[in-house]
Amino acid sequence: MTGADGLASDGSAALGGHAGSCVHRDEDVRSLRRVSVRVGETGLGDPDAALRVAVALDVETTGLGEDAKVIELAMRRFRYDAEGRIVEIGRAWSWREDPGESLSVEVIRLTGITDQDLVGRRIDDRIAVGILEGADLVIAHNAAFDRPRVEARLESLPTLRWACSYAEIDWQDAGFEGRSLGWLCAQAGFFFDAHRAQADVDAVITLLRHERTDGRPLMWELDDNAARDSHLIEAVGAAYGVKDALRRRGYRWNPSAQVWWREVADRDLMAEEFWLATEVYASGRGSRGSGPRVTPRTAYERHR
Repeated sequence: MTGADGLASDGSAALGGHAGSCVHRDEDVRSLRRVSVRVGETGLGDPDAALRVAVALDVETTGLGEDAKVIELAMRRFRYDAEGRIVEIGRAWSWREDPGESLSVEVIRLTGITDQDLVGRRIDDRIAVGILEGADLVIAHNAAFDRPRVEARLESLPTLRWACSYAEIDWQDAGFEGRSLGWLCAQAGFFFDAHRAQADVDAVITLLRHERTDGRPLMWELDDNAARDSHLIEAVGAAYGVKDALRRRGYRWNPSAQVWWREVADRDLMAEEFWLATEVYASGRGSRGSGPRVTPRTAYERHR
């Protein structure tokens, strides 16, 4: 693949992302429109104003484990203003890569990618790194999965600011149920080919253009939350008997560190510490520690 940074306009308007754009007035009938993101200025905001650059990306891999290899990388750059309005959308970039091993039946079923599709294929590191390193923000719908795999594959990639559209948007407050990408899109009036990397990227961009109840695009909320500090909380010494309570609270198990963890916004830290004090570290709970380990994090450290 060759070319510039993919932000040259082709003169076409990008598809709007409003939920009601393809919903019939008949309350018993609802139709969905295929996600279709077009290159160029969107007609929103002021393209001559000070704009920020984001890259939305997605990866497909040989599995879910930490040693899984990337078999597909897709990304698209876009510019947005201080109000979160996406002003210009860049071209799509997509690569496939031969992992040097056969794909499992499950991966083939989920992605539609076969071993034959990958023979001799390789990601262009120079172009991929060049696109990403010029971004103010890198966005993935499950950044805790995508970021470590992208950074492991693109070893020369500098430390960048990352945001997670899955975790850093209050979807319920925005009027949605759940957080899976396909279901969110369906509620917004769209559908796409799930587990296809480029389709996932375009679905994320479409959702980020959707407006919150206050009229601001969800991109504004994501950018705002990415700029705020958060805290990694590790429930060190937590007893086995409280694992179900931790899981219900949103904690995840880190097998390498042997600890339950979750990340909370700065505003939620005190409430989380109180919950841990009463439910995990109180007398009779069996804890082997006196309290959690708390590590401040920014968008440079999150989702690693």
